[in-house]
Amino acid sequence: MQVQTVTIKINTEGHTDIIDVTPQVQETLEKSGLQEGHLTVFISGSTAGVTTVEYEPGLLKDIPEALEKIAPTSKRYHHDATWGDGNGYAHVRASMVGASFTVPFVNGRMLLGTWQQIIVLDFDNRSRSRNVVVQLMGE
Repeated sequence: MQVQTVTIKINTEGHTDIIDVTPQVQETLEKSGLQEGHLTVFISGSTAGVTTVEYEPGLLKDIPEALEKIAPTSKRYHHDATWGDGNGYAHVRASMVGASFTVPFVNGRMLLGTWQQIIVLDFDNRSRSRNVVVQLMGE
């Protein structure tokens, strides 16, 4: 079993910016030469998350609206009182979404559904440069 780790750099706008990283992850898989196994996509940082979704305009609006109801930006968070950076909501949202997503692959292709893409969500209250770590395990 081989293990390969690659970092993809992306720039985000923050404020629940949603970025489809599926093409970059597939390209990483193709370059690896691995044919069968699984890969994990991990976002470095505690104010962003990784998950899967149908990447379409309606959901790009629905997701931020739903998260605003669950962890509103206007609420006072204990984190903000501790650090004064105003992004407590971003930490709460990131912890709910999670920092990684794992997908199997066969014949050098991820086994995603037809309408399933891998997304990074940046919840922070400012734009950021992010590292998306892709770790592949396979043969």
